[in-house]
Amino acid sequence: MIKVPFIIGNWKMNLSFTEAVEYVKVLRNKLNGSGKTLCGICPSYVFLKEVCDSLKGSGVSVVAQNIHSEIRGAYTGEVSAAMIKEVGCSYTLIGHSERRHVFGETDSFVNAKMKTAFSVDLTPILCIGEKLDERTDGKTESVVRQQLKEGLREIGIDQIKKLVIAYEPVWAIGTGKTASPEQANEVHLFIRNTIKKDYGETIANDLYILYGGSVNPDNARELMMQPEVNGLLVGGASLKVESFVEIIDRAKNQ
Repeated sequence: MIKVPFIIGNWKMNLSFTEAVEYVKVLRNKLNGSGKTLCGICPSYVFLKEVCDSLKGSGVSVVAQNIHSEIRGAYTGEVSAAMIKEVGCSYTLIGHSERRHVFGETDSFVNAKMKTAFSVDLTPILCIGEKLDERTDGKTESVVRQQLKEGLREIGIDQIKKLVIAYEPVWAIGTGKTASPEQANEVHLFIRNTIKKDYGETIANDLYILYGGSVNPDNARELMMQPEVNGLLVGGASLKVESFVEIIDRAKNQ
């Protein structure tokens, strides 16, 4: 099934308020009427409301970088899915490699976040991927399978239909190394076949699977030419709006 590319820019802990406001203004103008792509950006929490308001009606989605597994409570410094939804976000990243490997988030915690996101009608983008030693040891499929199965444990079919998955090999995040288009496609096919086995062919075929890992304007088109790559999760190359727009243009014109 041919899908409109879904391109997401993850700012991580970057850009000032002034830079974010200017970025959004430029992005909205450059993408106005461009069509043929889905687009989202992941600002810092403190800019979410301003960015959501600025992008209202533009077709650009605002994606939270993270949520907590609880809706409310004594969790100092955390932000809930309900709060994210209320300010205007439609998606949230869950299980990003930096959350897993820098902050120690487990598969069970990721699964709890997934359930919470769905409970407030916030679409989760489940991030999965292997470390370098796991790829070297031939464990890519087993790692990806476990993260996928544990992340989706006890989640119903109706919710799986709304899911987005991002494959991001940890060894390619911010390193300048990128999985070859063929490597990315191979893992995306494995993910799709795993979903097909567990949830059926229709859901698997409709599923958006994005690639993330040192994506830039030079490799975006080649990655998007792969049949199983439906979009891109862009990190550092999304911090400059001109670079991000170039990636979007190359993705949709592949």
